[in-house]
Amino acid sequence: MKKKIHPELSEVTAVCTCGATIKTRSVEKTIKATLCSNCHPFFTGKQKFVDAAGRIDKFKKKYANFNKK
Repeated sequence: MKKKIHPELSEVTAVCTCGATIKTRSVEKTIKATLCSNCHPFFTGKQKFVDAAGRIDKFKKKYANFNKK
């Protein structure tokens, strides 16, 4: 590897908006995240499905008899 062309890698603490902190290494001085595994709805089990214009009901109705042939 060539000398003096690579950025300096150092330990930083990534901070989420929920207050969780994660130690990692990066070339950035600070890392601020809006979501992490502590507050993301997929990981917390509080996930909501937004039914825009009845698309879920339309899908269920369309494929209700799919395996009954």
